[in-house]
Amino acid sequence: MFIRISTRLPSTYIYGFGETEHTTFKIDMNWHTWGMFSRDEPPGYKKNSYGVHPYYMGLEEDGNAHGILLLNSNAMDVTFQPMPALTYRTTGGILDFYVFLGPTPEIVTQQYTELIGRPVMVPYWSLGFQLCRYGYENDAEIANLYDEMVAKQIPYDVQYSDIDYMERQLDFKLNPKFSGFPDLINRMKDNGMRVILILDPAISGNETEPYPAFTRGVENDVFIRYPNNGDIVWGKQYRAYVAFPDFFRNSTALWWKKEIEELYRNTQEPAKSLKFDGLWIDMNEPSSFVNGAVPSGCSDTTLNRPPYMPYLEARDRGLSSKTLCMESEHILPDGSRVRHYDVHSLYGWSQTRPTYEAVQEVTGERGIVITRSSFPSSGRWGGHWLGDNTAAWDQLGKSIIGMMDFSLFGISYTGSDICGFFQDAEYEMCVRWMQLGAFYPFSRNHNTIGTRRQDPVSWNKTFEDISRSVLETRYTLLPYLYTLMYKAHTEGSTVVRPLLHEFVSDRETWSIDKQFLLGPAFLVSPVLEPDARNIRSYFPRALWYDYYTGENINSTGEWRTLSAPLEHINLHVRGGYILPWQRPALNTHLSRKNPLGLIIALDENKEARGELFWDDGQSKDLTTNNILCKFSVTQNRLDVSTSKSTYTDPDNLTFQEIKIFGTQALYNVTVKHNGMVNQMSPQVSYDPNMKVALITGIQLLLNESYTVEWDGSIRDGEKMDCYPDQHGASEANCTARGCVWEVSNSPGVPFCYFVNELYSVSNVQYDSHGASANISLKASPYSNAFPSTPVNELQLKVTYHKDEMLQFKIYDPNHSRYEVPVPLNIPSSPSSTPDNRSYDVFIKENPFGIEIRRKGTGSVIWDSRLLGFTFNDMFIRISTRLPSTYIYGFGETEHTTFKIDMNWHTWGMFSRDEPPGYKKNSYGVHPYYMGLEEDGNAHGILLMNSNAMDVTLQPMPALTYRTTGGVLDFFVFLGPTPELVTQQYTELIGRPVMVPYWSLGFQLCRYGYENDTEIANLYDDMVAKKIPYDVQYSDIDYMERQLDFKLNPKFSGFPDLINRMKHDGMRVILILDPAISGNETEPYPAFTKGVENDVFIRYPNNGDIVWGKVWPDYPNITVDPSLDWDSQVEQYRAYVAFPDFFRNSTALWWKDEIKELHSNTQDPAKSLKFDGLWIDMNEPSSFVNGAVPSGCSDATLNRPPYMPHLEARDRGLSSKTLCMESEHILPDGSRVRHYDVHSLYGWSQTRPTYEAVQEVTGERGIVITRSTFPSSGRWGGHWLGDNTAAWDQLGKSIIGMMDFSLFGISYTGSDICGFFQDAEYEMCVRWMQLGAFYPFSRNHNTIGTRRQDPVSWNKTFEDISRSVLETRYTLLPYLYTLMYKAHTEGSTVVRPLLHEFVSDRETWNIDKQFLLGPAFLVSPVLEPNARTVAAYFPKARWYDYYTGVDINARGEWKTLQAPLEYINLHVRGGYILPWQEPAMNTQLSRKKSMGLKAALNDEGLAEGWLFWDDGKSINITNQYYLARFSVSQNTLQTHEMFNNYITGTVPLYLGYIEIWGLSSPSITSVRISGKNLNEEVLADYNTTTQILRVNVTDKNISLHAFQSLTWS
Repeated sequence: MFIRISTRLPSTYIYGFGETEHTTFKIDMNWHTWGMFSRDEPPGYKKNSYGVHPYYMGLEEDGNAHGILLLNSNAMDVTFQPMPALTYRTTGGILDFYVFLGPTPEIVTQQYTELIGRPVMVPYWSLGFQLCRYGYENDAEIANLYDEMVAKQIPYDVQYSDIDYMERQLDFKLNPKFSGFPDLINRMKDNGMRVILILDPAISGNETEPYPAFTRGVENDVFIRYPNNGDIVWGKQYRAYVAFPDFFRNSTALWWKKEIEELYRNTQEPAKSLKFDGLWIDMNEPSSFVNGAVPSGCSDTTLNRPPYMPYLEARDRGLSSKTLCMESEHILPDGSRVRHYDVHSLYGWSQTRPTYEAVQEVTGERGIVITRSSFPSSGRWGGHWLGDNTAAWDQLGKSIIGMMDFSLFGISYTGSDICGFFQDAEYEMCVRWMQLGAFYPFSRNHNTIGTRRQDPVSWNKTFEDISRSVLETRYTLLPYLYTLMYKAHTEGSTVVRPLLHEFVSDRETWSIDKQFLLGPAFLVSPVLEPDARNIRSYFPRALWYDYYTGENINSTGEWRTLSAPLEHINLHVRGGYILPWQRPALNTHLSRKNPLGLIIALDENKEARGELFWDDGQSKDLTTNNILCKFSVTQNRLDVSTSKSTYTDPDNLTFQEIKIFGTQALYNVTVKHNGMVNQMSPQVSYDPNMKVALITGIQLLLNESYTVEWDGSIRDGEKMDCYPDQHGASEANCTARGCVWEVSNSPGVPFCYFVNELYSVSNVQYDSHGASANISLKASPYSNAFPSTPVNELQLKVTYHKDEMLQFKIYDPNHSRYEVPVPLNIPSSPSSTPDNRSYDVFIKENPFGIEIRRKGTGSVIWDSRLLGFTFNDMFIRISTRLPSTYIYGFGETEHTTFKIDMNWHTWGMFSRDEPPGYKKNSYGVHPYYMGLEEDGNAHGILLMNSNAMDVTLQPMPALTYRTTGGVLDFFVFLGPTPELVTQQYTELIGRPVMVPYWSLGFQLCRYGYENDTEIANLYDDMVAKKIPYDVQYSDIDYMERQLDFKLNPKFSGFPDLINRMKHDGMRVILILDPAISGNETEPYPAFTKGVENDVFIRYPNNGDIVWGKVWPDYPNITVDPSLDWDSQVEQYRAYVAFPDFFRNSTALWWKDEIKELHSNTQDPAKSLKFDGLWIDMNEPSSFVNGAVPSGCSDATLNRPPYMPHLEARDRGLSSKTLCMESEHILPDGSRVRHYDVHSLYGWSQTRPTYEAVQEVTGERGIVITRSTFPSSGRWGGHWLGDNTAAWDQLGKSIIGMMDFSLFGISYTGSDICGFFQDAEYEMCVRWMQLGAFYPFSRNHNTIGTRRQDPVSWNKTFEDISRSVLETRYTLLPYLYTLMYKAHTEGSTVVRPLLHEFVSDRETWNIDKQFLLGPAFLVSPVLEPNARTVAAYFPKARWYDYYTGVDINARGEWKTLQAPLEYINLHVRGGYILPWQEPAMNTQLSRKKSMGLKAALNDEGLAEGWLFWDDGKSINITNQYYLARFSVSQNTLQTHEMFNNYITGTVPLYLGYIEIWGLSSPSITSVRISGKNLNEEVLADYNTTTQILRVNVTDKNISLHAFQSLTWS
């Protein structure tokens, strides 16, 4: 009664032994002992449960696998130790081992099941979802559940009844409360459902009424007895004395089948027959509610408490605990007698086969048996659920381990009770278990009496939706799962498959048990823990595709964190496999009639293979009437072959859809049948992002062989995107628009493109001032297929405003639509003439389009005869061909090059608080571009539309506009030079603002100044280190709790500091945000006066204020900065109202508040004497989406039918801003939606802010605004936003400034050294050098980063900063004059090289250098560790700025030395630069002597300008000096254009004159002349450098008196 054997093991990787709850699939070898003896024991750690499987699979160190079975059924245990070694101890029988050599894990299992018997082939319906509960009160409860599941459209196939349907839990007797159950079964089965009933083995012997099951059992001597023909061994179950059938006896099998048949047929009362389809046999360990027997217990102590008692649950109570006495006797079929002691663990095994045979005999179908107790070979006749588990999170993961164990044991049809049997299920856990359980082979939700319901319709709609979704996924995949069951049945392969079975060479898989495969190809990675919204999943070395999207996840041989929201379970398909699937339905009876499909997941070689087994799903005979389809893909060809088909298909099933994962676009798909091309018309859709192709329009009969072939070559042509919508194109929604779907390998090429025009043109009229036409929507089934409602009748109006400027407008003549309320300088009547016009316009038909042609060259600069023109209420589209690929502009967004990339890129435009980022729509909107024609002529085009929009550029070259409202209002500028185009554009929108002189000085700011002392210390340091600067800022730090117009107590000394700095010649700029707090408990006039004056944005129809959240904090709170951002916003940020700056009342209120900030009439000592204002967050920005507390109400406006390509596109237009239904009131009283004017908000704030600055300061002042729109530059400058301290941002700042030069905003620059993140030393040095030549030159960074101002580094940094800023200050007269020219003429300040050298095509791509005006070339270092820079010098004469020497470079690239302390600067020959000695600030430098640097061109000529005034007066036309300087014939002359400013009493002294590039062998005489002046002066001429220098500082010559300098 004690047998022991031990063995060394080849590794510690051992799997199997059961049935017990393992916490890991790999067995822990650290001195653990596991008992095996079948027992009614719910799963628990180290507890021996229902079945016995003394089998394990082991891995060897090299990955080979073996399996070992000990065929012994006595009570036993096994001990594992770290050696590694294994010890068996059993209490009887013999040692009978079988060894399987594999060598792979999967082959080991096949070899094992070849010995014990292959797993049963289950019916198709048994793979459907199943519902059960112990505790149904009556059949009505089941009926209600069934009806509710049907009503909620949740798929399921099988309804159970637990022992509730039995009268007093007696087998084969119907409970009167379930009298309607037979009819309910019939009703459900009529609708395609199936029913499984429970049977326990124990038969009551206490009945007072006839109970044939017992009486016939006694008659046939079927019950277990004591030895020597002793009495029946009585146990107890559910309170009665019960006898246990001895299923080893032949007589018992016959009796059992007879009783089952009677249950099914009920020959006495057929109306009570229960037409089940399968049986569930429980309690068959066997289980008894007493230990041993009643009434007297067991007699053989040695057997019931053997000399060696294995490590079993209730070890102290002996082997008869919860079961029969061990001396009980069984009779085998051959008549031999055995002790229960020896065959106890075979009891469930002995019951399974006759039960399975009975099911098949009585139903005539395949049927299914689910058994609780099992032993090797039980799987031949039944499946197994993992027992009476608990509703606990740990059970999810343990169910995976349990299924993998039983895969090894040869039982494929397994699963655990979904959501748990014992205890109340918790919502989230049950959701996750439903998701996991949807991929159990045996998928049943089941729980016990007294607990809460947990079926899918017992929770809420969300639970129902999640359940429906995941079960539909299961049902979709049933053909694949059924084929796996067939393969298990015929070959012994596993269904639930550990990853190591497929990837044993990857040792990482040897320990993975929180994921599993279904077969070789389908990976399930469930969430197994509470509150988890992502999971860690391992992807072995293969290609893996997201099941839902088909996207290659690009993970192989690695762990990856996957997003797993509550409604999602991660499923992946392995490359190299083909999965058959079928459209799901409410049950398999219905789904099996639906079309089939294939998922083809390509491997690295673009190949895949798969199989489908199909039959009627229910016949017992698997050898006839079936089909095995084999699929393979190689070389763009799918072969579908049928093997030994004997199947007659009653449903004429066809494969109608093929999904191919990991493919390029497909083209020219053909279907061949028997080698002949079939006349099907396959349609192909393709997702280029996911690389998924979908073939539809096919009908491949299930029992026929086919070949599907396709090409990979695509003709691109001139395709205009028909489906740019947010959620992506598909073949279905493409064809629904009357467009063609054709996949392309070329990135960006639309698969869905137009082939038909939508509009027709009529009544085309031309006259001397323009043209017009009627545009009508054609009658078509696709008229309403595009986003929102179409406008049927349109008007086109073309106006020839000027010889170089025209307008064309497309609008609805019958209904008023929103138009941009931005005033433009449009002539009151056209002034162009036919002879002088530089353009011709033609209105074209078939397709409709407008053609604009340059007269002089014939170049077509606009040609909208491209398909796709659409004019719907909320979706307007127009496309045009372009004359070249050289397009510049469109903003505001971060461009990586000045020239826009035409290779299928889309750029969104909608103002947004978005730091610069590639393709991210940022703060402002400028739907304007400048284009070059192939001959170098330039043109510009403005779309005056402020709605959310995007533009797509494609290589044709072509451009497509898509906007969400308004009208199409285009203005075209003919140039013909780039600089003239900009001048024409700014003539229309308004010239750039004239900035004060001091605003050209260097500026310092930081978000995060702790107090005014920190600013004071910075100022004093800068002065002490003699580093020039003019402007000191304060960010929102100076505000109390970030409230506009309230002074932070920490900044109580700020007013005095401002006065001190200004006394020294400094200037101060303060920040203001538009949002005003509405939560103040103390008086806050800004808000209360705003309410009184009705200045805030409200909901329509005089609704409430639209509340957002921005920077202001609630009063009386302490901010915890350690909280995450969203928590801070929720807990600390006040509700804020947004002023409606369109209203006249708002402008007056805003000016009053600004005046009060400046003057502070209540407390003058707190007045802040600013000189300019910086307006931020005016997109407008909000820290919540839409509004608080309840969000937005108009879904159509906030998520319009067409959502442009914008950042956070998925969150709609209200992302980080206001609700689009918010209402504004224009000055004329008309009301407009925020939807239409959102991008004008910053524009609307800029003008009243600029006017307020001028009114309260009495000076010119300056406004810096973050959000801009065409014409914003009339009133303000713009910094390039919240950039990052990164090297790439240096070059991008040049591009940004050049973009804004085109947009008519001259006063620009980026935050020097970067706003976000810590600046790095060398980068900050190079940025200080570059930024010294920004028009707006400010060093600024954010809170929490290191200081980066010039005095925060070291002496070297200070020296470099001082030097380069002194250069800037020297050149301020030149820069100021450029700003004047921009203001008066519209010329650019930061000037792309192509603006001056457009005939040199090399300049068309240059964006790492720039000009200031026409003459000053900046070639900065933009990369780390660089000590040289490659610079291009167009065809001109160029001088080194520092030395004045001609560098002899023309039309060529040159490598220049660029040590860290140096930036390369060059002056163009032919120009004169006015300059002035630098000083600590401009108040001081403006008092210094003026100089002129004349850089001669090859002809010895030069010219330059100087504008001079007091630098601060509002009206620049009152008093000023304007002069042109020229050099020719050895004379520099002044040509005074106007002067009433520089006088003898207010002189501007001329101190220095330099002439560069003189080629005279010697100069002997230099004379200066002017008013009352004509004398020879000393001069220095260097024949080597060819520079003439004259110093007249001692002559006190005022510039207005200077006339000429002559040399000879």
